[in-house]
Amino acid sequence: MAKRDYYEVLGVQKNASKDDIKKAYRKLAIQFHPDKNPGDKQSEEKFKEATEAYEILADDQKKAAYDQFGFAGVEGMAGQGDYSSVFRGFEDIFGDSGFGSIFENFFGGGFRRGSSSGVRQGANLRYDIEIPFKDAVFGTKVEIQFSHNESCTTCKGSGTADGSGKKTCPTCRGSGQVRHSQGFFSVATTCHQCHGEGSIVEKPCNDCSGSGTQKKRQKIMVTIPAGVENGKRVVIPRQGDAGPNGGQAGDLYVFIRIKPHEYFERQSYDLYCAVPISISQAALGADIHVTTLDNKTIKVKVPAGIQNGKMLRIRDEGVPSGSQRGSLYIKLIVQIPEKLSRRGKELLEELAKSEGQNNSPKPIALSQLSDV
Repeated sequence: MAKRDYYEVLGVQKNASKDDIKKAYRKLAIQFHPDKNPGDKQSEEKFKEATEAYEILADDQKKAAYDQFGFAGVEGMAGQGDYSSVFRGFEDIFGDSGFGSIFENFFGGGFRRGSSSGVRQGANLRYDIEIPFKDAVFGTKVEIQFSHNESCTTCKGSGTADGSGKKTCPTCRGSGQVRHSQGFFSVATTCHQCHGEGSIVEKPCNDCSGSGTQKKRQKIMVTIPAGVENGKRVVIPRQGDAGPNGGQAGDLYVFIRIKPHEYFERQSYDLYCAVPISISQAALGADIHVTTLDNKTIKVKVPAGIQNGKMLRIRDEGVPSGSQRGSLYIKLIVQIPEKLSRRGKELLEELAKSEGQNNSPKPIALSQLSDV
């Protein structure tokens, strides 16, 4: 089944404020919470759907990617079982109403932010680049530099010094949560001492201060495939942030913007440009030489009597697509000289006398002026 638009799921407009998004999600979460609808699979799915929508729209970066590219822009950013970003915002969304436990109780069957290992995949990162039009058409390699969290080499991501290890958090006794009853609901909040991990570091690593990761500058080459379109992305596996406690790194998403070309434009796999010709070339026909996007010089035959604005199609000179290429369309612009020499004027007057002039032209339908 196709996904519903996230704004539609929450019942808000695209320009809704963060506060409106939170209010809409709070209402749906309360309505479809599994504790209120035991055994109701439809309510369960609606609760998950609303949570996924909120996870994207409540995050400025994810929301911007979704607004620009739709579901493709946030592929892999939601619904993967790591709802920590949403969980951290529950107290802000629900206040003291007790619904902070919704997330913990529902996802994964008694969700524990802290496990015995605390190992989780790291965050995905985004990098935006702008490349020349020609490089987008024929492909290229681009060197980029970015910062990401790498697993600490000293403690190998454990966050502990000298292999001292971790001990069970005395406050939450390893659950990562502190619970107390509030009316009908059992309220669970993140343990303030271990921050939901369930364990604490007795002797933090000096190099990473116990975090298990270090911020480092990375330089890599990114291969841009031929024919890439504006707004598309290239995914570089395992170049995102390293996960806590030696967890697997996330991915790096390289989003591509393409600079406009001075002469060429693109539609799908075809290229377009305009070339000026003289009156005599249009009337008599001519062989002209045109420089293509990849700097080849090709000979193009202009048929005699060609009209201004007509298109000539050159096959296999467009954008690569697998083993084939699109076409190059050349729009001919007949240039009328602003000033004529005496001899040029005489020749045109002779032509007018020879061919005659229509001083009472009949209108022509615009549909007959196509560029085919």
